[in-house]
Amino acid sequence: MRLTNVLLKKVKSKRIMVVLESAVSGHQFNAFRDRLAEKLEIIRFDPYIQKESLYRERKKIRSA
Repeated sequence: MRLTNVLLKKVKSKRIMVVLESAVSGHQFNAFRDRLAEKLEIIRFDPYIQKESLYRERKKIRSA
C-alpha cells in the first residue's frame, strides 16, 4: 500500500439531504440539514390538503 493512500482519507460532508414527509397526506419533499443536527420537523404548506401541516424527516438520501 502506498503512503498516499494511508494519508488521504475521504472527507464526509457537513450537510446531508433528507426526505421530509407530511404527517397528514404523505406529500414529500427534499431538504438539507447538518449531519450532526437532530432530525427535522417543520410546519409547511401541504399542496394536497391546501393547509399547513407537520413534516417529519423520513430518511437520509445522500451526502451533499
